[in-house]
Amino acid sequence: MEFFLQIITNRILIVGVASWFLAQVFKCISNFILTRKFSFERLFGDGGMPSGHSATVTSVAVATGLYEGFGSAMFAVAMIVAIVVMHDAMNVRYQAGKQAELLNAMADMFEKLTGADLPNEEKLKELLGHTPLQVAAGCLLGIATAIIMYLVF
Repeated sequence: MEFFLQIITNRILIVGVASWFLAQVFKCISNFILTRKFSFERLFGDGGMPSGHSATVTSVAVATGLYEGFGSAMFAVAMIVAIVVMHDAMNVRYQAGKQAELLNAMADMFEKLTGADLPNEEKLKELLGHTPLQVAAGCLLGIATAIIMYLVF
């Protein structure tokens, strides 16, 4: 029971989860504004504005610095993880999404030209990564969430 209590009262973990949740809610709202349709998938899906990954790791790094000290080893680890995750979201995962988009278009074209169905009937997921603006928005959201929660609690 003590283990569970420690988890649900961990301030840094709470900040990270809150930041992720806020990013996903904002993602739903921005998607609704753009498409005029509510998409429940956007609440849990990858990609989009703002980056939930960036918001989460940035808020955890900032909260770690605020609670444990910006000179601590824990802050250094959290910051490096945040940088790696944001770099990955902007580059590797973003490019993988672009490749999925191209492969889906090629598969559609192949099926139209030949009339043959490809073995994989599911389209590849195209929303995987983020643009630099989406990562920056997530980063700012993470910073704001960590600071506000630190000041309030």
